[in-house]
Amino acid sequence: MTASPQDLPSLNLETPALLTVSPLLRALQEQGPVCRVRTPAGDEGWLVTRHAELKQLLHDERIGRSHPDPANAPRYVRSAYLDLMITDTDAEAGRRTHTEYRRLLTPMFSARRVHAMQPQVAEVVDAVLDRFIAQGPPGDLHGGVSTPVALTVLCDIIGIPVESREQLTTLLSQMALLNDRESVERGQRDLFAFIEGLVEQKRTTPGDDIMTRLTEGGLPEARVAPLAVGLLFAGLDSVVTIMDDGVVLLSTHPEQRAAALADPDLMTLAVEEVLRAAKAGGSVLPRYASEDVEIGGVTIRSGDLVLFDFSLSNFDERAYTEPERFDITRSPNPHLTLAHGIWHCIGAPLARIELKTVFTKLFTRLPDLRLVRPVDELRMLDGRLSGGLTELPVTW
Repeated sequence: MTASPQDLPSLNLETPALLTVSPLLRALQEQGPVCRVRTPAGDEGWLVTRHAELKQLLHDERIGRSHPDPANAPRYVRSAYLDLMITDTDAEAGRRTHTEYRRLLTPMFSARRVHAMQPQVAEVVDAVLDRFIAQGPPGDLHGGVSTPVALTVLCDIIGIPVESREQLTTLLSQMALLNDRESVERGQRDLFAFIEGLVEQKRTTPGDDIMTRLTEGGLPEARVAPLAVGLLFAGLDSVVTIMDDGVVLLSTHPEQRAAALADPDLMTLAVEEVLRAAKAGGSVLPRYASEDVEIGGVTIRSGDLVLFDFSLSNFDERAYTEPERFDITRSPNPHLTLAHGIWHCIGAPLARIELKTVFTKLFTRLPDLRLVRPVDELRMLDGRLSGGLTELPVTW
């Protein structure tokens, strides 16, 4: 039985307790694999709650960014940044564009290239930890380790000069705000102009980075800038959040942490379990159906909003035994945190290396590191696209 529009369950942006599935999301997951909901923006959409159906739709080319009327398309949230992702091109053209962008970017995150970056990532992590440890305990690991590591690694590979990174951080923060449209739109213009200026510089002062390679490939500044901005949004806050939550998980499971530190292969598995368990719902990617799609006993109509919740699917009891239990020996571990199929995160190899390096070096250099506050007292960001912790106080 389908709920009437007035009776639809309403999603909101209130973050549940850290690492815990909210009662609403758990109830929706039990109700069905694809549920009609009301979004935080007040529009109607379909929330994909279960692992099998999400994986199936991540391969379905009828779900994408295209909508025939972007200005009036249903929204997940009111966000000028997310609005940029809605195109009015036909679905086939949208698929071609998506494929082209992946073709351009994927070689820059190849296994060989990322493997070669391991010493560089280790150097960044050591330098950040040197500064963090020198300040003495207690410290904010979110602001003192996770954020500078993720920002430095990402800026290095994209090609953002060191002297420009403070300005970049300010511009990204403006774009992430949900409630101040004027500020976001101004930040959007400033951010694209900022990136286009850097791309122009690469023509005369090239480097071993993504912007240089795209520029040398003949792309104009106006095309390179959206790719660079997309990588920054996809690879910064998400990695910071997983890094923070991974430290919480490993800190509160000391026996598993010790086992992972003693065995690099087990640490590799630990990273996968952190990726699976780091967020328990709310990692939503909005998309649109370009044709009617039958799935999970419902019909998603052309033009309907479809919400992929990557983290909720990782807590589906149909895909995992005891999904709310943190277990670094879990195998297989087919989590969808980094998406799948045509939407799989191209930066996944780099993210994995960052996480493994940070967890290994942090807990090796600070074996007595522990949380200052109980997990249920850690505060989450409010009114932001990425969520995550406001700070992560630790001592050692």
